Amino acid sequence: MQQYRAMVAVGDSFTEGMCDDVRPDGHFRGWADRVAAARAAEAGAEGFRYANLAVRGKLIGQIRADQVDLAAATDADLVTLAGGLNDVLRPGCDVAEVERLLGACTRALVAEGRTVVLFTSTDPTRRMAGSSRLLPAILRMKAFVEGVVREHPGRVVLVDLFSAPVFDDRRLWAEDRLHLSPEGHRRVALAVLEALGRPPAEDWRAPLTAPDTRTRGEKARADLRWLGTHVGPWIGRRLRGRSSGDGRPAKRPDLLPYEG
Repeated sequence: MQQYRAMVAVGDSFTEGMCDDVRPDGHFRGWADRVAAARAAEAGAEGFRYANLAVRGKLIGQIRADQVDLAAATDADLVTLAGGLNDVLRPGCDVAEVERLLGACTRALVAEGRTVVLFTSTDPTRRMAGSSRLLPAILRMKAFVEGVVREHPGRVVLVDLFSAPVFDDRRLWAEDRLHLSPEGHRRVALAVLEALGRPPAEDWRAPLTAPDTRTRGEKARADLRWLGTHVGPWIGRRLRGRSSGDGRPAKRPDLLPYEG
């Protein structure tokens, strides 16, 4: 595994770490923090620096405008980039424009010898009712990301979440079904480390060993809570042109030594 010295994480709520355990400073931990912790433990006395510029709710255009140039201006040799899903969730999304911006982000970040980590989205249709309309755009984005990886062999690394059925298990997701649970974040961190060449400590694709013991009635009640608690407010914000990340700063804007 290459010994990276510093990492900048760029993106939206997925990378911010929404719905993971809460750190003492009040921020969510998230898979990117978990990757940084693993790299810091391996770096030893040399140390490992880490910044996380991701902010929940951001569209790919906002990520390009607000985060990518900041990340490219650092001396980080590793950058993770995840974005575009918030765009795809919105009706009438211009997928070609999302692809153009994601490609521009990647080209800006891969300069000067950096390694860039990209992701394919999980398949929401296998766990979330009413999401089938999203699948054509998600499949198109998946093919685009895979093409970007092929264009930059050895420089752009792919973490393929789409092909991992373990993410069909709702226990890897928070109650809102859009953000990962702590176990989901842990699995993604393992996937990133493996993609970067770290020998796997365990199989992040393996299904959960304990069965889901909820009854059909319990699952139905959970569906109703989800509609009222999460779907309704999300639609309301879209109608008002608002985002959960409006005015919110990045949780770790400076590239500093990571100490866990």
